[in-house]
Amino acid sequence: MLFRHDALAEWTKSSYSAVNGDCVEVKAQEHLLIRVRDSKDTARSGLGFSAETWSKFILDVSERDCPGA
Repeated sequence: MLFRHDALAEWTKSSYSAVNGDCVEVKAQEHLLIRVRDSKDTARSGLGFSAETWSKFILDVSERDCPGA
């Protein structure tokens, strides 16, 4: 797995958030479920992904941002 489950115990805003703070937030929940939500609409629980799916997504994005990494 590419992340520590306890590292996302609280909603964590993307490091690429806009100057006004609007961005996506990520949180790990029990049963290795990853939630992703819009920081402007925090009343919603967000989309849910399995830890495996989320890890594959992060790996793919990382490879695209850092060719040859």
